[in-house]
Amino acid sequence: MLKKRKKAIAFLAAGLILLFAAACTSASPASAPADSAPAAETPSAAPPAQSAELLVMAAASLTDVMNEIADGYMAENPGVKITFTFASSGALQTQIEEGAPADIFMSAAAKQMDALSSKDLILEETRKDLLINEVVLIAPKDSDKGISAFGDVLSAKVGKIALGEPQSVPAGQYAEEVFTYLSGLDEARAKAVYGSDVRQVLTWVETGEADCGVVYATDAASSDDVTVVAIAPAESHKPVTYPVAVLKDSSEADAAAAFLDYLSMETQGAVFEKYGFTLSK
Repeated sequence: MLKKRKKAIAFLAAGLILLFAAACTSASPASAPADSAPAAETPSAAPPAQSAELLVMAAASLTDVMNEIADGYMAENPGVKITFTFASSGALQTQIEEGAPADIFMSAAAKQMDALSSKDLILEETRKDLLINEVVLIAPKDSDKGISAFGDVLSAKVGKIALGEPQSVPAGQYAEEVFTYLSGLDEARAKAVYGSDVRQVLTWVETGEADCGVVYATDAASSDDVTVVAIAPAESHKPVTYPVAVLKDSSEADAAAAFLDYLSMETQGAVFEKYGFTLSK
């Protein structure tokens, strides 16, 4: 009787073991083969906007407005840093031709941009005429010379006139066109002192080192120490347009193109107008 009970207990135990093993096997997932693909992961958050450092070569007459616009752009795009070199358009053209690193060129005249285009140094599809300006004659605010027209430069009222160097400063080129129109280029040249950029011309008039000077309307608007005494007749010079383009050797071409698009927006047009510029249509 004892033997039969022991056999029954052993049999029952064996059955329970088998049932337990079967249950464990059915509850456990089958092992994936070593070379099977891993389970899909939950997508991570989108990466932050790509960072970029843009090097912009811009005409000196753009100094104030571009600093303000760039500050706003960098605040909206924290990954982007914009650094400027401001000088005469001709000087910047030469630097680019000599291989100076830059992403964007902003000229105060088509001549310098055309020169870079002829040497295949810009991305043509990004080129656009961005701004329009005016050529004006200025005098010191406290001047008693009685200067009120470009023609006065050719008279005894003016002993010295400040002009941009015409070989490299577009404002100087426009000035020569105006005096050619007035049939007085030689007389103007005889009285001229030449600045390396339009800001130097402005400074000479502000300090009274010159009786008058030719600058852009935007430069005159930036100073409390000069007065605009005349605006050059539109027919006396080529239109004052500011072309911009991404340079072909730019390492940040996409970011540079995005910044140029931003400059053309209506909201930026209001900033340009505050400084005396008009967005080109």
